[in-house]
Amino acid sequence: MKSDIEIAQASKLDKITSIAKKLDIPESSLEPFGHYKAKISMDYINSLSDRPDGKLILVTAISPTPAGEGKTTTSVGLGDALNYIGKKALVTIREPSLGPVFGMKGGAAGGGMAQVVPMEDINLHFTGDFNAIQLANNLLAAMLDNHIHHGNQLQIDLRRVTWKRVLDMNDRALRNTVCSLGSVGNGFPREDGFDIVVASEIMAIFCLATSLNDLKEKLGKIVVAYTRKKEPILAKQLNAHGAMTVLLKNAVMPNLVQTLENNPAMIHGGPFANIAHGCNSVIATKSSLKLADYVVTEAGFGADLGAEKFLDIKCRKANLTPSVVVLVATIRALKYHGGCDLENLNKESCEYLKKGLVNLERHVNNLKNHYGLPVVVGINGFTFDTDKEREILKQKSTELGVPIISSTHWADGGKGAKELAETVVDTIDNAKNNFKLLYEDEMDLWSKMETVATKIYGASGISASSAIKKQIEELQKSGYGSYPVCVAKTQYSFSTDPSLRGAPTDHIIPIREVRLAAGAEFIVMVCGDIMTMPGLPKTPAAEKIDLDDNGNIIGLF
Repeated sequence: MKSDIEIAQASKLDKITSIAKKLDIPESSLEPFGHYKAKISMDYINSLSDRPDGKLILVTAISPTPAGEGKTTTSVGLGDALNYIGKKALVTIREPSLGPVFGMKGGAAGGGMAQVVPMEDINLHFTGDFNAIQLANNLLAAMLDNHIHHGNQLQIDLRRVTWKRVLDMNDRALRNTVCSLGSVGNGFPREDGFDIVVASEIMAIFCLATSLNDLKEKLGKIVVAYTRKKEPILAKQLNAHGAMTVLLKNAVMPNLVQTLENNPAMIHGGPFANIAHGCNSVIATKSSLKLADYVVTEAGFGADLGAEKFLDIKCRKANLTPSVVVLVATIRALKYHGGCDLENLNKESCEYLKKGLVNLERHVNNLKNHYGLPVVVGINGFTFDTDKEREILKQKSTELGVPIISSTHWADGGKGAKELAETVVDTIDNAKNNFKLLYEDEMDLWSKMETVATKIYGASGISASSAIKKQIEELQKSGYGSYPVCVAKTQYSFSTDPSLRGAPTDHIIPIREVRLAAGAEFIVMVCGDIMTMPGLPKTPAAEKIDLDDNGNIIGLF
């Protein structure tokens, strides 16, 4: 069996100019990066404003498991399938981070016969967007320390510097550091640390901005430190936001690539979903809706994290309404949620499957009842799925009142997801869509967090130390109470304990840390044990990645 990279390298790619023609994008509006990828100019993006919007299809998933679900693979396969049945469709997804690529999770370009290509480029440096975000973030950090070194006119309290440097790599040694050691000329020593690029507030701002001017304005609002009187210091007070915008000027243009079936795909931005809001850029999504009749996008990790943030943060701020949600699962993953051991997932086990369906059921109910959205369940099919197991899914489909469709897009590409595509189109055309947000802007921050915990996670409540409660109250009083909350927690469970499978109830969600993202305009609630700078596993994927004697990349999934 060929690996993903072998399949991708054997594919025949069309020139990016030909892909652009399928969306009626003129060659003059492209800024090519070689033959097979290009950026779309902002002048052209801005010219689309008067066009009607297509239908937005949100792909999310059950709670992730080591068995894998294939959310990006399904997104790509569904996009190909929509084109296969004669629809003008565009896949619009996130860029991968190098941290997971060289770590444990792998890439984010799909798999099998449902991939976006050129796969190696997309999973590695791509068009340099993440590097630009890294540089903008670290420029702000450098200008902050430089201001302190040259007199500190803003009276910044060195104990209250909140802005961290970032690196697009998993490196646990950089989580907590000390900077400015050495001579007087090196500045004032203080505690510091690094986050991964996808956890940077600049990544969040980049993906929520609607234009360059909007990007610059949001960058200027970033709170980087506080004075001894606890007054916030903003990036614009350091005169950093202009230069930061310059570094991001080209990155803000969406990236155009293609699928293995030579259908257009847009890939842009990529905040993590367990420590940020987990969606591709608003610019890419909104421009895609002007270019195609159907746009397939995805939200990171399970629906409790990715979809919740997509809906309560991205849709709230960008005024977007999904036409349907596709909830991805595998029979293997459902059996894992039912308690099955990893080594036995390929064996028929109806009892484990029935038990594991509680995870699927809660996600479906959340999307249908709390957000009012029509749902289609997409089962990423495996050859060892049995007829008895599929029959259980049919019974659950009737019980839940949602279609459950098994597809073989990993093996067969677009035609393997034909039924899923037809069901999605039918659902868009005929199902009721009563989309609503989970909470209103006017609700206070504590109540917003409590609402997410009790309604989406099935928790009995939330908890926090007196210091955290005071911090939340101060944010409320300081004018940030209208912001949505962005929950940082484990992706593996509805609780904050990653070992709790299925659909745990009546647990408490502990708020360990609160971060103000004033530029992105949301409040990060860090719950449980979650890292904003991941580490590499014992055997990182990087150990298998290499070049062969002909200079071809090998070992990349």
